[in-house]
Amino acid sequence: MAINTQKLGMILQNFVSGTPDVQGAALVTPDGLPLGASLPGGMDEERVSAMSASMLSLGERIGMELSRGSIERIFVEGDNGFSILTGCGQDAVFLVLASKSAKQGVLMLEIKNALKELKLVLQ
Repeated sequence: MAINTQKLGMILQNFVSGTPDVQGAALVTPDGLPLGASLPGGMDEERVSAMSASMLSLGERIGMELSRGSIERIFVEGDNGFSILTGCGQDAVFLVLASKSAKQGVLMLEIKNALKELKLVLQ
């Protein structure tokens, strides 16, 4: 079945523009191929996709080695904000880039809602 990349792109753009303090988002395959993205200018979509898939893969191995079970999300915090990686079914990884001022509880709820919408398009 073909994935509607135009619809995915629209969902990602709406998520970024409609969610406070979100600076970018991308949906990538577990192999690191971009399915859709709405990233800040200057970010290479293919490079971001490859790094996101690698981080999720490594996180899953760490979870197994440390007996933490399956990984729900990977949270990377830096001086300028944070990145959140979340699985989106078996076929995709959802990356969200947020500013330091983002309210994490609200952001997690918005991510959960966006995941529902993205999963419908991926079916």
